[in-house]
Amino acid sequence: MKKVYLETFGCQMNVSDSERVSTLLAARGFEITRTEDTADVVLLNTCSVREKAEHKLYTRVGQIRNSKKKPALGIMGCVAQLEGETLFEKAPGIDFILGTKALGRVPEAIEAATKKKKRFIDLGEREENYDWSVSPLQRHSPHIAFLPIMEGCNKFCTYCIVPFSRGREKSLPAAQIIAQILQLRRQGIKEIHLIGQNVNSYRPKTEAGLENFRGATLFSRLLRAAAATGVERIKFTTSFPRDFHPDIVAAINENENLCNWVHLPVQSGSDKILKAMRRGHNVDNYLRRVDVIKNSPRKISLTTDVIVGFPGETIEDFEATIRLFEYCQYDSTYIFKYSVRQGTPASQFSDDVTKAEKTRRFIELEQIQKRIQSKIFASMLNQIVEVLVEKQSSKSSEDLSGHTTCHKVVNFKGDLELLGKIAKIKITDSKNNSLYGTVL
Repeated sequence: MKKVYLETFGCQMNVSDSERVSTLLAARGFEITRTEDTADVVLLNTCSVREKAEHKLYTRVGQIRNSKKKPALGIMGCVAQLEGETLFEKAPGIDFILGTKALGRVPEAIEAATKKKKRFIDLGEREENYDWSVSPLQRHSPHIAFLPIMEGCNKFCTYCIVPFSRGREKSLPAAQIIAQILQLRRQGIKEIHLIGQNVNSYRPKTEAGLENFRGATLFSRLLRAAAATGVERIKFTTSFPRDFHPDIVAAINENENLCNWVHLPVQSGSDKILKAMRRGHNVDNYLRRVDVIKNSPRKISLTTDVIVGFPGETIEDFEATIRLFEYCQYDSTYIFKYSVRQGTPASQFSDDVTKAEKTRRFIELEQIQKRIQSKIFASMLNQIVEVLVEKQSSKSSEDLSGHTTCHKVVNFKGDLELLGKIAKIKITDSKNNSLYGTVL
């Protein structure tokens, strides 16, 4: 029995892919090991969205190749799809490569690389009967499940590599999604994340499974159908601003188990930069969507992504992003310094903002967000929130940790018997990125 160690870089989609690969390998008789030192095969599931993640891959390949055991080494995911055979030359020591849609054939790749002793590459399309299910034993959490509802992207923002690494948008059938939600509920899963590059761009080929649910868009109908399963919590990410219909907020307002959290990446507060990014929205129509979210009686938490230092971004453009932050009052943000991704349209632009200036803008925006976030956290003192208790805190063995419905981390002292349960917590303190409370 071969032992396989699987390491995942990047987003929820990659975590979900890794869960399914682990499920498949375990079903084929492989042992999934939690330690690299004992592994016969190491699989690296890669991310190419940020330059830093890609650099990390090459560092890890070197570390694995210099280890004593020297296991067979496979690269899968986005970098594998984009680089293809050139990875064999860029990072000597790789034994096999699997693209984003070839993950269902990972056992064959391992066999070719280990038994036939030859390099193997598969960048082919996904098989029609691909199994999207995940074994409970291979899930990243016994209480939370990531459930893909679509993959790929049709948006072609000028900075983004995803349409090239993940392909075009393809939505899974609604009936299949609902069946999986019901199965996850039977398995005891408390919180399900509907995931995709742009979940609200969901457009299945057939409306089967949605016939009994109203909605202005197929995605809002899917949300109502998912809520009707009775699973305790449903979250979704990521939403694309252009496709964010107000009826999504209406669905959240109508269903308590649709969590009060929306992640709506803006990327810039400047219309000029948004046009250069080819985002398909401007500041005005983005803020109109924000107003709908903010006016919800559910007090929906709003989070975003933003890029600083995009080609052509002036001080005035950056100041427009600051004004947008002050208006939106985000609960949390992911701020990135622009980095060139080869193969994207933006890679042909002049990267004219210096590294030092990108860093300065990053720090300034981060400080503004910390102030906003601190104010939001302080407003929650003495509030009672419901927390899904997920694990022991990473900072204290005496504390437990979990998330609210609005996707905020809460730590508190409690017994291990609370794991997997939803506890009422009174907020007593706020930290930089989390809240602290006591169990009621």
